[in-house]
Amino acid sequence: MFQMTKLAAATLLAAAMSVTAASAQTVLRSSDTHPDGYPTVEAVKYFGQLIEERTAGRYKVEVYHSAQLGQEADTIEQVRSGVIDLNRVSMGPWNGLVPETQVPSLPYVFRSPEHMRGVMLGDIGAEIAKGFEQHGVVVLTYYDGGSRSFYTSKKPIETPADLTGMKLRVMQSDIFVDMVAALGGTATPMPYGEVYSAIQTGVVDGAENNFPSYDTAGHFEVAKNYSLDEHLIVPEVFVMSKAAWDKLTPEDQAIFKQAAIDSSAKQFELWDAQVAASRAKVEAAGSVINTPDKQPFIDAMKPVYDKYVTDPKLQDLVARIQAAS
Repeated sequence: MFQMTKLAAATLLAAAMSVTAASAQTVLRSSDTHPDGYPTVEAVKYFGQLIEERTAGRYKVEVYHSAQLGQEADTIEQVRSGVIDLNRVSMGPWNGLVPETQVPSLPYVFRSPEHMRGVMLGDIGAEIAKGFEQHGVVVLTYYDGGSRSFYTSKKPIETPADLTGMKLRVMQSDIFVDMVAALGGTATPMPYGEVYSAIQTGVVDGAENNFPSYDTAGHFEVAKNYSLDEHLIVPEVFVMSKAAWDKLTPEDQAIFKQAAIDSSAKQFELWDAQVAASRAKVEAAGSVINTPDKQPFIDAMKPVYDKYVTDPKLQDLVARIQAAS
């Protein structure tokens, strides 16, 4: 009888400890508009794994992909107000709130994906991150949103002069429209879903995007010339609600920061693999990739920078990014 009582007591104690441990776990919700399996989604999942391991299960991250919690504009408001805890968001939607984010969104401000990654994960990226805090979020890290280049149906683009007379589809963005105009072309904003038929029927002569989009949208079928000018290399940002961040101990804040940086390395690896796979696919299908000298394109951007970068602080930020190795 005594042995059974001890056993029952031990079982009850273990059950109680299990309930206590479970109730002590904090579950954090994270949003992403990209589909499951996308490099940013997988990177945030990896972040969650590291957090769970490094806090001995005290924190768990649930990733809601495919815009389950709303489109980016909606989720930005949710993370700012603390309704959701974490959010992977493009840089563009922050431009109106955080002026510093306009600089990484400029054409040709980064020389290469490697240059962008080094800048954003260094002191300059940390400086840009400070601008987010007054808006209720803390930047944990940056991801790679891809490099956009021109692709055309008639001839490759080797120099800015090759754009003369060309009509190119761009996103609905004043900077993009002015960028194409500065290069001598005519920008035609239109929805992404209309681009294939627009190129096929000659409404536009081409468009611009990264390799995975050029591949998955089938644009390589109607625009065989891909000119790797990488005019836009925009980072994406992974943020945490300041309300949730302030609840962490300094030790846990350090764990979260390091896990986020580690997740950037994972995201870069996944993105590079996706780019390589898409490039191999379109080349096998007959696309011709050329790499033009970027300097004439960069030089042509002066009127764009003069128009959009008027604040001395932002001008200094541009100069420091361009000078960074």
